[in-house]
Amino acid sequence: MRPSNDRHRTNEQRDQHQRVNEQIRISPIRVIGAAGEQLGVIPTSQAMDMAREAQLDLVEVAANERPPVCKILDYGKFRYQQSRKGTKTKVHQQKLKEIRVRPKTGDHDVETKINQARKFLEHKDKVLVNVLFRGRELQHIEEGRRIIDMILQHLIDVAKVEKPPSMEGKRMTAMLAPKVGT
Repeated sequence: MRPSNDRHRTNEQRDQHQRVNEQIRISPIRVIGAAGEQLGVIPTSQAMDMAREAQLDLVEVAANERPPVCKILDYGKFRYQQSRKGTKTKVHQQKLKEIRVRPKTGDHDVETKINQARKFLEHKDKVLVNVLFRGRELQHIEEGRRIIDMILQHLIDVAKVEKPPSMEGKRMTAMLAPKVGT
């Protein structure tokens, strides 16, 4: 004959398993009602009747106490809440989003890029603004500077400038980070 599984469980595994309804064999028990009120130390059979009357379950919540503490509640809902406690809320991982324009990009297209950048910043992501120069466009750096300044001016309410505009090879870049207060 094989030994029961209870003997092979660690204390941690035993603590995680709650006895429900007929699994509670010890008597008397301390009972907490469905609304959280103390009902006192009563026989297990009487507590079971009370739980059935309320169409709920009798769940052992503190097995190590003397007498054990049991609560009248909806066991399915209780297990769901316990599983939700185990999963942490996901923390937003800040990403770096990139907006690319050229010196010849039209004003309406730049406005569309500004709206995209605004959404990224509101979602707490950083934005790298790139103005790419090709060929003879390098002779008109001031046009790229005008565009990048316009973008920064439109986003100043939701962003702070982390890195001011600067030339890096054939591109002008600026870095925006979301404002902490938004």
